[in-house]
Amino acid sequence: MTSEMIIDHKERANALLRADADKILKLIKVQMDNLTMPQCPLYEEVLDTQMFGLSREIDFAVRLGLIEEKKGKAIMAELERELSILHDASVRK
Repeated sequence: MTSEMIIDHKERANALLRADADKILKLIKVQMDNLTMPQCPLYEEVLDTQMFGLSREIDFAVRLGLIEEKKGKAIMAELERELSILHDASVRK
């Protein structure tokens, strides 16, 4: 592969992982706004399942060399921070 193709694949992997993190955030936001509260087992199940899936995607991309482990951890940490803010806002309602 040429270096341009490698860079393109890495950028695309990063963008796809961030998009998946955004989807999880939106899914949880909709669930909290319309369906359940953060204390609900359904909420926790969806959150756990989605976060686990994303962590596996990130691990796969790291093993392929498409993203650095540090970037993968940053994606997860950012999502966890945003979800925590969303959770805190929901509890304060």
